[in-house]
Amino acid sequence: MEIRLEGLEVIIVAILVLWLGMALTRRLPFLEKNNIPLAVTGGILCSALVALVASVWQVKITFAMELRDLFLLFFFSTIGLGAKLKTLAAGGRTLALLTAVAAVLLVLQNLTGVGLAKLMGAHPGYGLLGGSISFAGGHGTAIAWGDEAVKAGLKGGREFGIACATFGLIAGGLIGGPIGGWLIEKHRLRPENAEENGGSLEEKPCREIRVEEVLGTLLALAVCVTAGDLVNRFLSLKGLALPGFLTAMMVGIAITNAADFLNEPLSRPAIDRANELSLQLFLAMSLMSMDLLSLASAAGGIFVVVVGQMLVMTLVVVYLVFRITGRNYDSAVMAAGFAGLGLGATPVAIANMTAVTRKYGPSPRAFLVIPLIGAFFIDLLNAVVIKFFLVWLG
Repeated sequence: MEIRLEGLEVIIVAILVLWLGMALTRRLPFLEKNNIPLAVTGGILCSALVALVASVWQVKITFAMELRDLFLLFFFSTIGLGAKLKTLAAGGRTLALLTAVAAVLLVLQNLTGVGLAKLMGAHPGYGLLGGSISFAGGHGTAIAWGDEAVKAGLKGGREFGIACATFGLIAGGLIGGPIGGWLIEKHRLRPENAEENGGSLEEKPCREIRVEEVLGTLLALAVCVTAGDLVNRFLSLKGLALPGFLTAMMVGIAITNAADFLNEPLSRPAIDRANELSLQLFLAMSLMSMDLLSLASAAGGIFVVVVGQMLVMTLVVVYLVFRITGRNYDSAVMAAGFAGLGLGATPVAIANMTAVTRKYGPSPRAFLVIPLIGAFFIDLLNAVVIKFFLVWLG
């Protein structure tokens, strides 16, 4: 028997998942202490419950993911709508440094994956799937390269890549917050004056948001998604296909800076709320829909790979990200975000940073730099690094 939930039914479950995460965080101090995102806690429990129902009562519950994909586009649109050109320029040096660190991470992930594959007697191609393809690349890259791996004779390559990407999503949400909090407490770091930095996406304004501000933000989000799709189609005809979320974010950047130029700025509080809402719903839908039963068959090998990649990520964010970006409060928040970005996806990075800043205070620079790396630079670098390793491995 199969039950398929669609449309508003999926939203209902996602909201219940978030409420579950909130309730558990309030009642289990270690979750709040370690800055575990709400969607991670509730989503994992929901997927475990779905797996239990399928195993015991033979009832398979599936979710339609069209709304999840729309919320992802909304999320990146809000990132663009919050990016001012003057702020982008201010993050230039940090952005360059972290892009270089991202390149180092991709190489280390593939070396780790290939090394573990050889130790377990598997083809090194599985190591690449258990490296930057699935972890830094995420589900999209894992599916694309997994299909190529199957064509090359790697049995179950697609499923293995998806499994690594799925558990990487969880791992990124589990270690990012604790690392950021540990760095902040160890070095007794505190945020700079938020007003001097122009505010940030994670700040919680006290004033009431007016209806016209909400309508203006909804209009801007709709334009970002629609115009972004048109831009993407045009570029595809020219041979340059970009992810839909990237073009939506680019349109958002253009809109917010054009509005400032015309002296008609968008409502930052309304954008902030849209950002948080779309992020939380996207993550909840992603994690609650995990098919844990199908992943269980390869759990042993995947567990070894995930633990290895978690160790690599921890070393990279503590000894590279934190140190080269200044060893300050922003650096600690960026370390939390980078862990989510390198093991899972940009929304996981934002969720990690939101959990940390909700407890310790705002970090505008982190919320500017990390999404830019995740939305653009890391995917370009990953394509180059993967090609290099394919040539090296023959």
